Amino acid sequence: MEMKKVDVKSLGKVAVLMGGRSAEREVSLMSGNGVLAALRSKGVDAHAFDPAERVMDELQREGFQRCFIALHGRFGEDGTVQGALELLGIPYTGPGVMASSVAMDKLMTKRIWLAEDLATPAWRQVRSAGETVAAFKALGSPMIVKPVREGSTIGLTKVVSEDQCAAAYELAAGQDPLVMCEQFIAGDEVTCPVLGTGEQARALPVIRIVAPDGNYDYQNKYFNDDTKYLVPCGLPEGEEAAIQALVLQAYRTLDCRGWSRADVMIDAKTRKPWLLEINTSPGMTGHSLVPMSAKAAGLSYEDLCVQLLASAALDHKAA
Repeated sequence: MEMKKVDVKSLGKVAVLMGGRSAEREVSLMSGNGVLAALRSKGVDAHAFDPAERVMDELQREGFQRCFIALHGRFGEDGTVQGALELLGIPYTGPGVMASSVAMDKLMTKRIWLAEDLATPAWRQVRSAGETVAAFKALGSPMIVKPVREGSTIGLTKVVSEDQCAAAYELAAGQDPLVMCEQFIAGDEVTCPVLGTGEQARALPVIRIVAPDGNYDYQNKYFNDDTKYLVPCGLPEGEEAAIQALVLQAYRTLDCRGWSRADVMIDAKTRKPWLLEINTSPGMTGHSLVPMSAKAAGLSYEDLCVQLLASAALDHKAA
């Protein structure tokens, strides 16, 4: 992948936002510390900043000139911290306020993709255990039940019988009052990162995920070494390019910028790819997928961090 030359001194004083108040705090600290070490190794004047422990306007008072957002989940990936940085006039990595907010809400994301004729599995929003049972009857088995505005498979259940619906609903509702049921697509699970903005945005190599017993949960994502990540993905010729094209379209449709990573299921029978969701502040831990894909494209973890930091922007230029 072609590298843009970045003058690290021009990046100024940088805050790496990590930790935060979401259910993904632990993973965010892992991501943030990785990014911090990488930026410092490249000579960037980078400092850790935890919004759960400090007020945001300290960024302005302490003269930070840009932010690398290594926060995950609510209050970090949902447009709230992006809005605060817009008000402070400090450029930040990743998509802007609206794109971040929409992408965090899986229902809104699906509605937009559907309007743009992009394939995403059938779903139902549910408000009770009874509605979850009705969704199961409509969508069939297996069915995924998950919180609408949470990441890292937190609160997610794969339901295979009607008597699991109530517990699945309660688990998801414990994370978010908005709960959705989604048709399960059996087949290959893949993910594809995108770097850049607008017409310059490019999809990185697709990664195929092979988890123990097909269970790619929180533990298998971050803390186990049993999950296999295949890059090159080994998909039939033409499939990887089709997935990259679909993911790029999904990214641009939500008006993302900087970077994101989309998750896709490939139907084992038809080989049709289905968009699940898009992550606008992907993980940067030792198990994370964007660095893995970037490495396959010839971009080191350290250079990836610098490139992302150099792309920091604002929706509205400070007056």
